[in-house]
Amino acid sequence: MPNIVVRSYPPHAFNTLTRYGLHPVLARVYAARGIKEPAQLEVELSRLIPLERLRNISKIATLLADAILARKRFLIVADYDSDGATACAIAIRALRKFGAIVDYLVPNRFEYGYGLTPEIVRLAATAAIRPDILITVDNGIASVEGVETANGLGMQVFITDHHLPGDELPDAAVIVNPNQPDCEFPSKHLAGVGVIFYVILALRAELRVKGLFAPSAREPNLASLLDLVALGTVADVVELDDNNRILVQQGLQRIRQGRGCMGINALLQVAQCDFRRASAYELGFILGPRLNAAGRLDDMSLGIECLITDDESRAAQIAKQLDTLNHQRKEIEAEMQDSALIILETALSTSRSQISCQNSSLSYPSTHSLTLFDPGWHQGVIGILASRMKDKFHRPVIAFAPGLNGEIKGSGRAIPGFHLRDSLDLISKRYPGLLLKFGGHAAAAGLTVRAADFEKFRNAFEQTAQALLTPADLTHIIETDGNLEESEMNLDLAQHLAEQVWGQGFSQPTFNARFRVEHQRVVKEKHLKLKVRKQETHTKKDLSKKPDRLYDAILFFQNDPLPEIIDTVYRMQVNEFNGNPTLQFILDHWSHCDA
Repeated sequence: MPNIVVRSYPPHAFNTLTRYGLHPVLARVYAARGIKEPAQLEVELSRLIPLERLRNISKIATLLADAILARKRFLIVADYDSDGATACAIAIRALRKFGAIVDYLVPNRFEYGYGLTPEIVRLAATAAIRPDILITVDNGIASVEGVETANGLGMQVFITDHHLPGDELPDAAVIVNPNQPDCEFPSKHLAGVGVIFYVILALRAELRVKGLFAPSAREPNLASLLDLVALGTVADVVELDDNNRILVQQGLQRIRQGRGCMGINALLQVAQCDFRRASAYELGFILGPRLNAAGRLDDMSLGIECLITDDESRAAQIAKQLDTLNHQRKEIEAEMQDSALIILETALSTSRSQISCQNSSLSYPSTHSLTLFDPGWHQGVIGILASRMKDKFHRPVIAFAPGLNGEIKGSGRAIPGFHLRDSLDLISKRYPGLLLKFGGHAAAAGLTVRAADFEKFRNAFEQTAQALLTPADLTHIIETDGNLEESEMNLDLAQHLAEQVWGQGFSQPTFNARFRVEHQRVVKEKHLKLKVRKQETHTKKDLSKKPDRLYDAILFFQNDPLPEIIDTVYRMQVNEFNGNPTLQFILDHWSHCDA
């Protein structure tokens, strides 16, 4: 069972926010998430970190402007996830507005793998219109060999990326990455789409200086790209620090006003979502998976085309294809989860180790990590599988699927307290040659090993996890924002919370309460729709009291009946039906109350 704890917050920050006029519930919610002063909640574009603080931003702007004026040919090399797709769409849209000759290439993950590899560079060199300059978006910082190949073929490489660099930087013409050495940009969590957006802002300023925009000409409005920035930032699950929240909030405002690009509007429509109530949830859990489905099962070019077209009917057609791919992805994912659990259940019978999951304990020959492989698994879905297993067992997980030439491709997800990319770096140093490729972040990473080395890698990963993780790290902790008084459990507070940007590193508020279940029924054969009353937790006598207020609640993916009294962790939601907003609680966790 997870430990449920109430988030602490600095009293001075709480006092500052309440003096500013914030409701005490909001003040403690924000203070617990690092907000120390009201200015951090402002979302005007003028509050973005100045672009000049990004290392090499002026240099890349000058190089790009000179190349545009010299009629050089550009090729964008993108990653095959939502961050890469949105970053590519921004680069294509903006550079074309600036008059550049530009096209894009996104590696097929099954044929070429990730990043600017030598194979991708050689493919680019054979294009009908051979590019003079390769611009990477959301990749490239680890492409030492690819950049070397491009240099040898007479093509310059401009790298825009946000991933952590390795020991050696590529010999590119210019690198813009907030995580590269000596970059003083305060937000190290800028997504790849955020990096290229900053580059485009700097490029426009440079083109303005060079006189590209005549006095009578209207400069391109780069705010029109913020919907793409918001989508890529949320879908890539980067930390929503102050700077990223501004980017996301500004993008969401455009979407809610009906000013999103045709592709985003079409994806919302095919998912039956109202653009006027779009939130970070829709970006991360509705649009992101549909866009990612192209890169996971087919070719991310389909997703990029959806985001760069201005043809409404074409956007709608592609959105339907992406929706179909996403349904296929869900089916594949469900099958893979079933087989993963079978692998765990049938692991070595001699093992005495136990990994606790939500409903049972499964025997598995390791205690600190899970490393899984099945020759029937789909390479494009192993990242989702790793994430699901990480959530279920609260262990760092790496899932492998077959690759080419006797190799297997892995995708990993980490729990708090475990830096996945650094752990792989440690393994690569301890076991030279074991990892053929690797890269990523603290929370997510990808790697390639030989199929014959799977057991060796699993043992190495487990040893590393045992060395780096403490017993406290292995305990699943659910943090809440405490208890709400009944006077605070209202639609106004729910609506205010719904308007904010929540996500990675700035989690949506949750609260804990004891409820009496007054009524429950199964809806759509897999969810519980509830009517609940709040119960006081002080004495047993309190349990016999029936407060006047009855609340709607829902518990997803459970159809077994609940006991009469439950302790819960819940979120507040505005539920709209026929234009009538009502308060609803979403139960994230529940346990039986013995009182």
